[in-house]
Amino acid sequence: MTSKIKFEIEFSIHASTALLYQYISTASGLAEWFADNVNSRGEIFTFIWDDNEEKAKLLSKKTGERVKFRWLADENTAYFFEMKIVEDEITKDVSIVVTDFAEEDEVEENKMLWENMIQELKHLIGAT
Repeated sequence: MTSKIKFEIEFSIHASTALLYQYISTASGLAEWFADNVNSRGEIFTFIWDDNEEKAKLLSKKTGERVKFRWLADENTAYFFEMKIVEDEITKDVSIVVTDFAEEDEVEENKMLWENMIQELKHLIGAT
């Protein structure tokens, strides 16, 4: 098994942390921008794109702040993906920080994928 590289990207997003949290932590919220459809049963979320289905386990969440998942295909590894909402205490600017893992030759592609998905989220909630 090849090892993956951890990467982090931050996206500035003009929206309330409470609204953003609904979109990153619930199956219905995630289904609006992250995948074509999302179902959850307990800690297991099923993400559906066209004919592909991937399951992920919700590892942890903190209301209003972050969610962390691990794809079931990555079980027994240290790999995960996390979406964290960060609000600057002074400026009140809000960002989403995404932490994910990808194989070395796929990091840029994965970053672009996240950029496209976050753009979709921004468009959905009317944030620029």
